Amino acid sequence: MTSTPADGPLSTVDALVQLSFLVQRVLSEAGAEHDLSIIQIRLLGILRDRQCGMLELGGYLGLDKSSMTGLVGRAERRGLVQRSPSPHDGRAVLVRLTPEGKRFAEECAAEIGRRVIGLTEHLSAAQRAQLTQLATAVVGVRLG
Repeated sequence: MTSTPADGPLSTVDALVQLSFLVQRVLSEAGAEHDLSIIQIRLLGILRDRQCGMLELGGYLGLDKSSMTGLVGRAERRGLVQRSPSPHDGRAVLVRLTPEGKRFAEECAAEIGRRVIGLTEHLSAAQRAQLTQLATAVVGVRLG
């Protein structure tokens, strides 16, 4: 299905899918070392610099309310997050990292960062800059 270098250059789709597989492998391996799933890593990443409501978190993660409740509950039992009532809406719950969760999230982010950067070690500085620019454009279009 995907072409190999012997077959010629990858198509845009194949190249992006293969890159996604590489990054997913990095996330899975780093998560496994910390007993975290990829979705738990994403939760910690979202909460590194903000607190969010459960509905907002569910939107970021593509999860329904019951799945979010379970995900946050597991992180809460590990001491990584805490829930508190929203001061603006008595029905809403806000989620934020605990100090331990913040330390853990920063440690995981640094490890994942080292591993992802390792994927580009064979590129020149100019190629890494170009990759960053192109990836930012793709992500910007997707998120914007």
